[in-house]
Amino acid sequence: MKKAPLPQNEEKRIEALKSFNILDTLPEEAYDNITKIAAQICDAPIALVSLIDPDRQWFKSAYGIEVTETSRDLAFCAHSILEPDSLFIVPDATKDERFRDNPLTKNDPGVIFYAGAPLNTNEGYPIGTLCVIDNKPRKSLSEGQKESLKALSQQVMRLLELRKKNDILEQANKEITRLNDELSHFAYRLTHDLKTPIRGINSLAEFIKEDFEESSNYKVMELIDLISSKTIYMESMIEQLLQYTKVTNIDLNFEKFNLKSMFADILKNCDLENKIKLNFSDITQTITHSKISFIQIFQNLLTNSHKFCDESQCNVVIKFSKTDEFLKFVYMDNGPGILQAYRDKIFLIFETLENDNYQSTGIGLATVKSIVSRLGGDISLTDRPDGEKGVCFVFTIRSSTYLKNIKGRNY
Repeated sequence: MKKAPLPQNEEKRIEALKSFNILDTLPEEAYDNITKIAAQICDAPIALVSLIDPDRQWFKSAYGIEVTETSRDLAFCAHSILEPDSLFIVPDATKDERFRDNPLTKNDPGVIFYAGAPLNTNEGYPIGTLCVIDNKPRKSLSEGQKESLKALSQQVMRLLELRKKNDILEQANKEITRLNDELSHFAYRLTHDLKTPIRGINSLAEFIKEDFEESSNYKVMELIDLISSKTIYMESMIEQLLQYTKVTNIDLNFEKFNLKSMFADILKNCDLENKIKLNFSDITQTITHSKISFIQIFQNLLTNSHKFCDESQCNVVIKFSKTDEFLKFVYMDNGPGILQAYRDKIFLIFETLENDNYQSTGIGLATVKSIVSRLGGDISLTDRPDGEKGVCFVFTIRSSTYLKNIKGRNY
Protein backbone atom coordinates (compact mmCIF):
# COMPACT_ATOMS: atom_id res chain seq x y z
CA MET A 1 0.00 0.00 0.00
CA LYS A 2 1.26 3.47 -0.88
CA LYS A 3 0.15 6.47 1.13
CA ALA A 4 -0.79 9.46 -1.00
CA PRO A 5 1.73 12.33 -0.90
CA LEU A 6 0.54 15.77 0.17
CA PRO A 7 -0.50 18.18 -2.59
CA GLN A 8 1.92 21.05 -3.17
CA ASN A 9 -0.73 23.54 -2.09
CA GLU A 10 -1.73 21.53 1.01
CA GLU A 11 -1.62 24.45 3.45
CA LYS A 12 -3.88 26.65 1.35
CA ARG A 13 -6.08 23.67 0.51
CA ILE A 14 -6.69 23.02 4.20
CA GLU A 15 -7.44 26.71 4.76
CA ALA A 16 -9.98 26.54 1.94
CA LEU A 17 -11.60 23.44 3.46
CA LYS A 18 -11.86 25.02 6.91
CA SER A 19 -13.43 28.17 5.45
CA PHE A 20 -16.61 26.19 4.74
CA ASN A 21 -17.12 25.22 8.42
CA ILE A 22 -18.56 21.93 7.21
CA LEU A 23 -16.49 19.31 9.03
CA ASP A 24 -18.33 17.28 11.70
CA THR A 25 -21.70 18.83 10.88
CA LEU A 26 -24.90 16.81 10.91
CA PRO A 27 -26.13 14.98 7.80
CA GLU A 28 -28.20 17.09 5.39
CA GLU A 29 -30.79 15.86 2.92
CA ALA A 30 -29.41 17.92 0.04
CA TYR A 31 -26.06 16.09 0.15
CA ASP A 32 -27.68 12.71 0.83
CA ASN A 33 -29.82 13.14 -2.28
CA ILE A 34 -26.70 13.72 -4.37
CA THR A 35 -24.90 10.58 -3.15
CA LYS A 36 -28.06 8.53 -3.71
CA ILE A 37 -28.40 9.83 -7.27
CA ALA A 38 -24.69 9.27 -7.94
CA ALA A 39 -24.94 5.66 -6.78
CA GLN A 40 -28.01 5.03 -8.93
CA ILE A 41 -26.55 6.64 -12.06
CA CYS A 42 -23.25 4.79 -11.73
CA ASP A 43 -24.91 1.54 -10.64
CA ALA A 44 -22.69 1.44 -7.54
CA PRO A 45 -23.58 0.25 -4.02
CA ILE A 46 -21.66 3.07 -2.30
CA ALA A 47 -21.34 6.81 -2.92
CA LEU A 48 -19.64 9.38 -0.70
CA VAL A 49 -19.11 13.11 -0.31
CA SER A 50 -15.62 12.88 1.11
CA LEU A 51 -13.64 15.82 2.53
CA ILE A 52 -9.92 15.46 3.19
CA ASP A 53 -8.55 17.19 6.28
CA PRO A 54 -4.97 16.84 7.63
CA ASP A 55 -5.55 13.44 9.28
CA ARG A 56 -8.70 11.86 7.90
CA GLN A 57 -11.31 11.72 5.22
CA TRP A 58 -14.67 12.76 6.65
CA PHE A 59 -17.94 11.97 4.94
CA LYS A 60 -20.55 14.70 4.73
CA SER A 61 -22.79 12.10 3.14
CA ALA A 62 -22.38 8.34 2.93
CA TYR A 63 -24.77 6.26 0.84
CA GLY A 64 -24.61 2.48 1.22
CA ILE A 65 -22.21 2.48 4.16
CA GLU A 66 -22.49 3.40 7.84
CA VAL A 67 -19.13 5.08 8.35
CA THR A 68 -18.44 8.78 9.01
CA GLU A 69 -14.67 8.88 8.50
CA THR A 70 -11.48 6.90 7.93
CA SER A 71 -7.78 7.64 8.26
CA ARG A 72 -6.36 9.80 5.49
CA ASP A 73 -3.55 7.26 5.06
CA LEU A 74 -6.13 4.73 3.82
CA ALA A 75 -8.18 7.13 1.71
CA PHE A 76 -8.51 6.58 -2.03
CA CYS A 77 -9.79 10.17 -2.10
CA ALA A 78 -6.40 11.38 -0.83
CA HIS A 79 -4.98 10.14 -4.14
CA SER A 80 -7.89 11.58 -6.10
CA ILE A 81 -7.25 15.19 -4.96
CA LEU A 82 -3.75 14.97 -6.49
CA GLU A 83 -5.48 15.08 -9.89
CA PRO A 84 -7.97 17.94 -9.43
CA ASP A 85 -8.62 18.43 -13.14
CA SER A 86 -9.92 14.96 -13.95
CA LEU A 87 -11.81 11.94 -12.66
CA PHE A 88 -9.67 9.54 -10.65
CA ILE A 89 -10.61 5.97 -11.52
CA VAL A 90 -9.28 2.71 -10.06
CA PRO A 91 -10.75 -0.23 -12.09
CA ASP A 92 -9.45 -2.98 -9.77
CA ALA A 93 -7.76 -2.09 -6.50
CA THR A 94 -6.53 -5.68 -6.01
CA LYS A 95 -4.26 -5.20 -9.02
CA ASP A 96 -3.09 -1.68 -8.15
CA GLU A 97 0.07 -1.56 -6.04
CA ARG A 98 -1.16 1.61 -4.34
CA PHE A 99 -4.24 -0.12 -2.94
CA ARG A 100 -4.02 -3.91 -3.07
CA ASP A 101 -2.82 -4.14 0.55
CA ASN A 102 -5.15 -1.38 1.75
CA PRO A 103 -7.37 -2.59 4.64
CA LEU A 104 -10.32 -0.89 2.94
CA THR A 105 -9.74 -3.19 -0.06
CA LYS A 106 -8.92 -6.40 1.81
CA ASN A 107 -11.63 -5.96 4.46
CA ASP A 108 -14.98 -4.19 4.72
CA PRO A 109 -16.26 -2.31 2.82
CA GLY A 110 -14.21 -4.05 0.10
CA VAL A 111 -13.24 -1.13 -2.12
CA ILE A 112 -12.37 -2.73 -5.45
CA PHE A 113 -13.63 -0.21 -8.00
CA TYR A 114 -13.35 3.52 -7.27
CA ALA A 115 -14.27 6.62 -9.27
CA GLY A 116 -13.91 10.08 -7.74
CA ALA A 117 -14.77 13.53 -9.11
CA PRO A 118 -12.87 16.34 -7.38
CA LEU A 119 -14.61 18.97 -5.27
CA ASN A 120 -12.75 22.07 -6.39
CA THR A 121 -13.29 25.49 -4.81
CA ASN A 122 -13.66 28.61 -6.92
CA GLU A 123 -9.95 29.21 -6.29
CA GLY A 124 -9.09 25.74 -7.61
CA TYR A 125 -8.31 23.96 -4.33
CA PRO A 126 -9.49 20.31 -4.23
CA ILE A 127 -11.03 19.82 -0.78
CA GLY A 128 -12.42 16.35 -1.39
CA THR A 129 -14.37 14.22 -3.83
CA LEU A 130 -17.75 12.91 -4.79
CA CYS A 131 -16.96 9.26 -5.33
CA VAL A 132 -18.69 5.97 -6.14
CA ILE A 133 -17.41 2.59 -4.97
CA ASP A 134 -18.07 -1.00 -6.01
CA ASN A 135 -16.95 -4.24 -4.37
CA LYS A 136 -16.15 -5.83 -7.70
CA PRO A 137 -13.81 -4.75 -10.50
CA ARG A 138 -15.13 -2.67 -13.40
CA LYS A 139 -13.46 -1.43 -16.52
CA SER A 140 -14.63 2.12 -16.00
CA LEU A 141 -17.73 4.28 -16.14
CA SER A 142 -19.63 5.12 -19.30
CA GLU A 143 -19.14 8.60 -20.72
CA GLY A 144 -22.62 9.53 -19.54
CA GLN A 145 -21.85 8.32 -16.02
CA LYS A 146 -18.60 10.27 -15.97
CA GLU A 147 -20.31 13.47 -17.04
CA SER A 148 -23.07 12.94 -14.49
CA LEU A 149 -20.56 12.36 -11.68
CA LYS A 150 -18.73 15.58 -12.62
CA ALA A 151 -22.00 17.52 -12.73
CA LEU A 152 -23.05 16.18 -9.34
CA SER A 153 -19.66 17.09 -7.84
CA GLN A 154 -20.19 20.64 -9.08
CA GLN A 155 -23.60 20.64 -7.41
CA VAL A 156 -21.94 19.62 -4.13
CA MET A 157 -19.64 22.62 -4.45
CA ARG A 158 -22.59 24.92 -5.15
CA LEU A 159 -24.18 23.71 -1.91
CA LEU A 160 -20.95 24.27 -0.01
CA GLU A 161 -20.46 27.74 -1.48
CA LEU A 162 -24.07 28.66 -0.68
CA ARG A 163 -23.60 27.43 2.88
CA LYS A 164 -20.45 29.52 3.16
CA LYS A 165 -22.21 32.64 1.88
CA ASN A 166 -25.09 32.07 4.30
CA ASP A 167 -22.62 31.75 7.18
CA ILE A 168 -20.93 35.00 6.13
CA LEU A 169 -24.32 36.71 5.85
CA GLU A 170 -25.37 35.43 9.27
CA GLN A 171 -22.15 36.71 10.85
CA ALA A 172 -22.59 40.05 9.10
CA ASN A 173 -26.16 40.30 10.40
CA LYS A 174 -24.98 39.54 13.92
CA GLU A 175 -22.33 42.24 13.62
CA ILE A 176 -24.88 44.72 12.26
CA THR A 177 -27.18 43.88 15.16
CA ARG A 178 -24.35 44.36 17.64
CA LEU A 179 -23.37 47.71 16.12
CA ASN A 180 -26.99 48.84 16.03
CA ASP A 181 -27.37 47.91 19.68
CA GLU A 182 -24.25 49.91 20.52
CA LEU A 183 -25.50 52.85 18.47
CA SER A 184 -28.92 52.72 20.12
CA HIS A 185 -27.31 52.62 23.55
CA PHE A 186 -25.07 55.55 22.66
CA ALA A 187 -28.00 57.56 21.31
CA TYR A 188 -30.03 56.73 24.39
CA ARG A 189 -27.27 57.89 26.73
CA LEU A 190 -26.61 61.00 24.65
CA THR A 191 -30.24 62.09 24.52
CA HIS A 192 -30.73 61.27 28.19
CA ASP A 193 -27.65 63.27 29.22
CA LEU A 194 -28.61 66.27 27.07
CA LYS A 195 -31.95 66.74 28.79
CA THR A 196 -30.44 68.01 32.05
CA PRO A 197 -28.38 70.93 30.66
CA ILE A 198 -31.22 71.98 28.34
CA ARG A 199 -33.63 72.08 31.25
CA GLY A 200 -31.01 74.10 33.11
CA ILE A 201 -30.83 76.63 30.26
CA ASN A 202 -34.61 76.95 30.22
CA SER A 203 -34.73 77.44 34.00
CA LEU A 204 -31.98 80.04 33.79
CA ALA A 205 -33.90 81.88 31.08
CA GLU A 206 -36.98 81.91 33.31
CA PHE A 207 -34.95 83.34 36.21
CA ILE A 208 -33.55 86.09 33.98
CA LYS A 209 -37.04 86.80 32.67
CA GLU A 210 -38.29 87.26 36.23
CA ASP A 211 -35.45 89.71 36.95
CA PHE A 212 -36.31 91.73 33.83
CA GLU A 213 -40.07 91.43 34.26
CA GLU A 214 -40.49 95.10 35.12
CA SER A 215 -37.86 96.23 32.65
CA SER A 216 -38.76 98.31 29.63
CA ASN A 217 -36.07 96.59 27.60
CA TYR A 218 -38.44 94.67 25.33
CA LYS A 219 -35.57 93.45 23.14
CA VAL A 220 -34.07 91.56 26.06
CA MET A 221 -37.47 90.06 26.90
CA GLU A 222 -37.94 88.93 23.30
CA LEU A 223 -34.54 87.25 23.31
CA ILE A 224 -35.30 85.51 26.59
CA ASP A 225 -38.63 84.27 25.20
CA LEU A 226 -36.79 83.05 22.10
CA ILE A 227 -34.29 81.16 24.27
CA SER A 228 -37.16 79.57 26.21
CA SER A 229 -39.05 78.52 23.08
CA LYS A 230 -35.92 77.05 21.50
CA THR A 231 -35.00 75.07 24.62
CA ILE A 232 -38.57 73.76 24.88
CA TYR A 233 -38.35 72.69 21.23
CA MET A 234 -34.96 71.04 21.82
CA GLU A 235 -36.27 69.24 24.90
CA SER A 236 -39.24 67.98 22.88
CA MET A 237 -36.93 66.84 20.11
CA ILE A 238 -34.63 65.04 22.55
CA GLU A 239 -37.60 63.36 24.23
CA GLN A 240 -38.87 62.11 20.87
CA LEU A 241 -35.38 60.98 19.88
CA LEU A 242 -35.15 59.15 23.18
CA GLN A 243 -38.39 57.35 22.36
CA TYR A 244 -37.07 56.54 18.89
CA THR A 245 -33.92 54.93 20.31
CA LYS A 246 -36.07 52.81 22.62
CA VAL A 247 -38.02 51.23 19.77
CA THR A 248 -35.58 48.39 19.10
CA ASN A 249 -35.41 47.65 22.82
CA ILE A 250 -39.15 47.27 23.33
CA ASP A 251 -39.80 43.80 24.69
CA LEU A 252 -42.61 42.20 22.74
CA ASN A 253 -44.73 41.24 25.73
CA PHE A 254 -48.06 40.17 24.31
CA GLU A 255 -51.14 40.99 26.36
CA LYS A 256 -54.88 41.12 25.81
CA PHE A 257 -56.34 44.62 25.54
CA ASN A 258 -59.32 46.45 24.07
CA LEU A 259 -58.54 48.79 21.18
CA LYS A 260 -61.38 51.18 21.96
CA SER A 261 -60.24 51.56 25.57
CA MET A 262 -56.66 52.06 24.44
CA PHE A 263 -57.64 54.94 22.12
CA ALA A 264 -59.62 56.58 24.92
CA ASP A 265 -56.66 56.28 27.30
CA ILE A 266 -54.29 57.85 24.74
CA LEU A 267 -56.59 60.86 24.28
CA LYS A 268 -56.86 61.31 28.03
CA ASN A 269 -53.16 60.88 28.79
CA CYS A 270 -52.12 63.23 25.97
CA ASP A 271 -54.72 65.84 26.96
CA LEU A 272 -56.47 65.47 23.61
CA GLU A 273 -59.96 64.47 24.80
CA ASN A 274 -61.49 67.86 23.95
CA LYS A 275 -59.17 68.60 21.04
CA ILE A 276 -59.72 65.62 18.74
CA LYS A 277 -63.01 64.09 17.68
CA LEU A 278 -62.06 60.46 17.23
CA ASN A 279 -64.36 58.13 15.31
CA PHE A 280 -63.60 54.52 16.09
CA SER A 281 -67.14 53.36 16.82
CA ASP A 282 -66.78 50.23 14.70
CA ILE A 283 -63.70 49.11 16.63
CA THR A 284 -64.81 46.94 19.54
CA GLN A 285 -62.28 44.13 19.30
CA THR A 286 -60.10 42.89 22.09
CA ILE A 287 -56.78 41.73 20.67
CA THR A 288 -53.62 40.10 22.00
CA HIS A 289 -50.49 41.96 20.98
CA SER A 290 -47.72 44.33 22.13
CA LYS A 291 -49.84 47.02 23.74
CA ILE A 292 -46.94 49.41 24.36
CA SER A 293 -46.11 49.33 20.63
CA PHE A 294 -49.70 50.19 19.69
CA ILE A 295 -49.75 53.04 22.19
CA GLN A 296 -46.57 54.53 20.74
CA ILE A 297 -47.88 54.28 17.18
CA PHE A 298 -51.23 55.94 17.80
CA GLN A 299 -49.88 58.45 20.30
CA ASN A 300 -47.54 59.78 17.60
CA LEU A 301 -50.24 59.81 14.92
CA LEU A 302 -52.85 61.51 17.09
CA THR A 303 -50.38 64.09 18.40
CA ASN A 304 -49.37 64.94 14.82
CA SER A 305 -53.00 65.25 13.72
CA HIS A 306 -53.74 67.70 16.51
CA LYS A 307 -50.53 69.68 16.03
CA PHE A 308 -50.96 70.26 12.30
CA CYS A 309 -54.73 70.49 12.04
CA ASP A 310 -55.83 73.67 10.26
CA GLU A 311 -59.55 73.25 10.93
CA SER A 312 -61.59 74.45 13.91
CA GLN A 313 -62.26 70.80 14.77
CA CYS A 314 -59.67 68.04 14.36
CA ASN A 315 -61.43 64.89 13.18
CA VAL A 316 -59.75 61.47 13.09
CA VAL A 317 -61.22 58.21 11.76
CA ILE A 318 -59.59 54.86 12.55
CA LYS A 319 -60.71 51.65 10.85
CA PHE A 320 -59.54 48.14 11.72
CA SER A 321 -59.67 44.72 10.09
CA LYS A 322 -57.73 41.51 10.49
CA THR A 323 -56.83 38.16 9.00
CA ASP A 324 -55.08 35.18 10.56
CA GLU A 325 -51.71 36.68 9.64
CA PHE A 326 -52.16 40.46 9.66
CA LEU A 327 -53.86 43.31 11.50
CA LYS A 328 -54.74 46.24 9.24
CA PHE A 329 -55.39 49.84 10.28
CA VAL A 330 -56.56 52.81 8.22
CA TYR A 331 -55.94 56.16 9.93
CA MET A 332 -57.43 59.37 8.46
CA ASP A 333 -57.58 62.97 9.65
CA ASN A 334 -58.90 66.26 8.22
CA GLY A 335 -55.63 68.19 8.39
CA PRO A 336 -53.82 69.89 5.50
CA GLY A 337 -52.53 66.59 4.16
CA ILE A 338 -49.10 65.95 2.66
CA LEU A 339 -48.11 66.68 -0.92
CA GLN A 340 -47.19 63.73 -3.13
CA ALA A 341 -43.63 65.04 -3.52
CA TYR A 342 -42.98 64.67 0.22
CA ARG A 343 -44.61 61.29 0.83
CA ASP A 344 -41.46 59.25 0.27
CA LYS A 345 -39.57 61.31 2.83
CA ILE A 346 -41.92 61.67 5.77
CA PHE A 347 -40.91 58.37 7.40
CA LEU A 348 -37.20 59.30 7.38
CA ILE A 349 -35.86 60.55 10.67
CA PHE A 350 -35.36 64.34 10.92
CA GLU A 351 -37.27 64.92 7.67
CA THR A 352 -39.67 67.81 8.23
CA LEU A 353 -42.27 69.70 6.20
CA GLU A 354 -42.71 73.45 6.14
CA ASN A 355 -45.42 74.69 8.47
CA ASP A 356 -46.13 78.27 9.43
CA ASN A 357 -47.40 77.50 12.90
CA TYR A 358 -45.35 74.63 14.29
CA GLN A 359 -41.82 73.32 14.29
CA SER A 360 -41.63 69.61 13.66
CA THR A 361 -38.79 67.42 14.89
CA GLY A 362 -39.15 64.90 12.06
CA ILE A 363 -38.99 62.02 14.54
CA GLY A 364 -42.61 61.02 15.23
CA LEU A 365 -43.41 59.33 11.91
CA ALA A 366 -39.93 57.77 11.78
CA THR A 367 -40.72 56.19 15.15
CA VAL A 368 -44.06 54.92 13.84
CA LYS A 369 -42.36 53.42 10.78
CA SER A 370 -39.70 51.76 12.93
CA ILE A 371 -42.26 50.20 15.27
CA VAL A 372 -44.46 48.95 12.43
CA SER A 373 -41.43 47.42 10.69
CA ARG A 374 -40.33 45.75 13.90
CA LEU A 375 -43.78 44.21 14.17
CA GLY A 376 -43.34 42.67 10.72
CA GLY A 377 -45.54 45.17 8.91
CA ASP A 378 -45.45 48.14 6.58
CA ILE A 379 -46.98 51.62 6.49
CA SER A 380 -47.84 53.91 3.59
CA LEU A 381 -49.46 57.29 3.03
CA THR A 382 -52.23 57.61 0.44
CA ASP A 383 -55.04 59.97 -0.50
CA ARG A 384 -58.20 59.65 1.52
CA PRO A 385 -60.57 57.23 -0.27
CA ASP A 386 -63.49 59.65 0.24
CA GLY A 387 -61.64 62.42 -1.62
CA GLU A 388 -61.58 64.72 1.41
CA LYS A 389 -58.42 66.58 2.39
CA GLY A 390 -56.17 65.15 5.08
CA VAL A 391 -53.79 62.25 5.54
CA CYS A 392 -54.61 58.58 5.16
CA PHE A 393 -52.10 56.19 6.69
CA VAL A 394 -52.58 52.51 5.91
CA PHE A 395 -50.47 50.06 7.86
CA THR A 396 -50.37 46.35 8.54
CA ILE A 397 -48.89 44.53 11.51
CA ARG A 398 -48.17 40.84 11.83
CA SER A 399 -50.45 38.93 14.17
CA SER A 400 -49.14 38.03 17.61
CA THR A 401 -49.31 34.34 16.67
CA TYR A 402 -46.84 34.94 13.84
CA LEU A 403 -44.54 37.13 15.96
CA LYS A 404 -44.47 34.61 18.81
CA ASN A 405 -42.96 32.07 16.42
CA ILE A 406 -40.06 34.42 15.62
CA LYS A 407 -39.72 36.17 18.97
CA GLY A 408 -36.19 34.81 19.33
CA ARG A 409 -35.11 36.72 16.22
CA ASN A 410 -34.17 40.36 16.05
CA TYR A 411 -37.67 41.81 16.18
